[in-house]
Amino acid sequence: MSLTTRPSNFREKVFFRKLRSQVDGNAKIEYGLTQIRGIGRRFAQAIVRVAKIDPDLRVGAIPEKDLNRIEEIIIDPITNGIPAWMVNRKKDLVTGENLHIIGNRLELSVRRDIDRMKRIRSYKGVRHHRGLKVRGQRTKSTGRHGLVVGVIRKKLKSQKQGE
Repeated sequence: MSLTTRPSNFREKVFFRKLRSQVDGNAKIEYGLTQIRGIGRRFAQAIVRVAKIDPDLRVGAIPEKDLNRIEEIIIDPITNGIPAWMVNRKKDLVTGENLHIIGNRLELSVRRDIDRMKRIRSYKGVRHHRGLKVRGQRTKSTGRHGLVVGVIRKKLKSQKQGE
């Protein structure tokens, strides 16, 4: 669909009220949904398939009833036909349910998880606390930020002794 043949009800920005998110209306539906924090490309593809919407449509050209359907699928994906292994929070610690968290709640839950790991002094929590790499990456030659190295260090040392 070219930009010149837009429908009369085309919107440049689409606002999902229940999700409190704004999406670019010119983006194709699968890529537009990835602008919502917590929705990746595979999850967006699953949403479009379950909602039975043409993936070549632009977000701004989708009718309001289909946008509401998409919103409902995002809010409760498992009951709307998306498999449980696709959600981003399987077996939540508090509720024990499979949830898909989006937006600000996602940031809060990640921060809470990291704080919990720090509190119980797990390996990952200790790595987070020290500001080191957490997921098993090599650290001998990478991840050196904020350090003074080499010749500059010698100059600083000699300047301090001269003072």
